Amino acid sequence: MKLSVVMPVYNEQPTLREVIARVLAVPDLNKNDLNQNDLNQNDLNQIDLELICVDDGSRDGSREILAELAAAHPQIRVFLQPKNSGKGAALRLGIQQATGDFVLIQDADLEYDPGDYPALLGPLIQGKADVVYGSRFLGSGPHRVLYYWHSVGNWLLTILSNALTNMNMSDMETCYKVFRREILQSIPIEENRFGFEPEITVKIAKRGLRVYEVGISYWGRTYEEGKKIGWKDGFRALWCLLKYTLKEPSQRKH
Repeated sequence: MKLSVVMPVYNEQPTLREVIARVLAVPDLNKNDLNQNDLNQNDLNQIDLELICVDDGSRDGSREILAELAAAHPQIRVFLQPKNSGKGAALRLGIQQATGDFVLIQDADLEYDPGDYPALLGPLIQGKADVVYGSRFLGSGPHRVLYYWHSVGNWLLTILSNALTNMNMSDMETCYKVFRREILQSIPIEENRFGFEPEITVKIAKRGLRVYEVGISYWGRTYEEGKKIGWKDGFRALWCLLKYTLKEPSQRKH
């Protein structure tokens, strides 16, 4: 089994080395208690990992760090955007380059913990799911207490997303999403920035894919610590939900 982790990078010099180290350590997670994730030890022993890093025009030394780490670790593949084009544009390039059985989206900050990969991969390995979302609002993992209105915005967008897609998700805006590669690569991604989350959610709903959620931990960061998404992105997400609900034709099998 091969896992492709796609990581967009934009000015993440303070966290980049640590998050990459955590991703590369994923095959060693079989030493932990996997019974709770319904995986046997061989499932993770057999993971072949590739980490696809797409630098989106960083100017803080992130590109140099990526070059250094790629030279030391053959699992890392680095692609450079000529200018800052947005998270969606970086993901589009990274997804096109993925070669694994499954593709997982990973942010380059430390808000999301690669230690949750076993739980995320479980429904896919078992053949139950086509897509798995890692929900910050399910489960009992640790969660940093931060912005109330930010959480309200996430909740409202998820409620609207559920109403438009007829799915009962708890966290549409989560970073952690894992897909069967052939399915993800068959879905055209149009949004260049943070509209990727609502766009992909509507499009997987329109295709009638098997979607699961699993609880994850969440180590949120403040804007002073480098958080980039803001209220304008919330309005864009709202627009994307409406746009792709109306624009995207249903591809469900009847």
